[in-house]
Amino acid sequence: MKGKKWLVAGLILTLGAGLMVAGCGKKEASSTSEAQKPKLTFRLAEAHPSDYPTTLGDKKFAELVNERSQGRIQIKVFDSAQLGDEKSVLQQIQMGSIEFTRISTGTLAEFNKQFGVFSLPFIFDNDDHEWRFLESDMGKQMLTNLDKSKMMGLAYYSSGSRSFYTKNPVKSPEDLKGMKIRVIQNAINIELMNALGASATPMAYGEVFSALQTGVIDGAENNPPSYLTANHFQAVKNYILDGHQRVPEVLMASKITWDKLTEEDRKLIKQAALDSVQYQKDTWNKYEKDALAKLIQNGVVVTEVTDVKPWKDAVKAVIQKYGAEYKAELEAIDKVAK
Repeated sequence: MKGKKWLVAGLILTLGAGLMVAGCGKKEASSTSEAQKPKLTFRLAEAHPSDYPTTLGDKKFAELVNERSQGRIQIKVFDSAQLGDEKSVLQQIQMGSIEFTRISTGTLAEFNKQFGVFSLPFIFDNDDHEWRFLESDMGKQMLTNLDKSKMMGLAYYSSGSRSFYTKNPVKSPEDLKGMKIRVIQNAINIELMNALGASATPMAYGEVFSALQTGVIDGAENNPPSYLTANHFQAVKNYILDGHQRVPEVLMASKITWDKLTEEDRKLIKQAALDSVQYQKDTWNKYEKDALAKLIQNGVVVTEVTDVKPWKDAVKAVIQKYGAEYKAELEAIDKVAK
């Protein structure tokens, strides 16, 4: 009788332990499900219109994050500079008051000097050469280095190449002499214009249209979609495709926001950013071709540059001046040239 009591007690203890293990396992599985994790809502600032290729890339990124987190993480895209211009948005990114943005490396160079290399003229032979560098170890490291500026680089987006559009026709570097050309506010762009004999006129992007109309400036420089969507073609009708700069975009997060995320969420968001790149590139390529066609339909005279050597020779002094400062980056760019 005593033996039976010990046997029954043993069975009860064993069964109880099994139930405890099963209960713990169920609780742990529940705690790691998407439904049990806190819901997150973020804002992404974009300066361009809703149908612009970078904006569409932003939206693809947000869509992938939403899908892969099963709706737990939502990123709302605010286009058309609703949250401020690029410079003011970057300041808010650093403070953590805006969580994500898409920014031009031209603007970014004011906050992180390494990105000034993209302002140097004619350092890439073509689009493929640029992307080989962006996807190289150096290109990836530059995104990581943004953490020193309280930002977290996620991926690069395409923005094509920048070319001159002017009131009077330009067919060679000599034709730019004496022209007042709007540039982004940074030293390299100003020196680039000086090397070409033009008069650099820094001003905000939103002021360019009226400045072209009133003759305050004789021209500006940008990619075809920007020339079209900003309506600058209505004021000046000559476009020479010299492709003097290739200034990529960066999709980024606030470092303050990034540090608050779990490692799992960081991986999800980073991969979504990388997976949105090809879509953005494809969208850009189509948009750029369509933009050029529309510019021509609207009376813009487009001139192709068949020999880039005279242009490179004209700006050689700029490369020489900044060669030491960007030695590592320029060597990495040359390394992936074909």
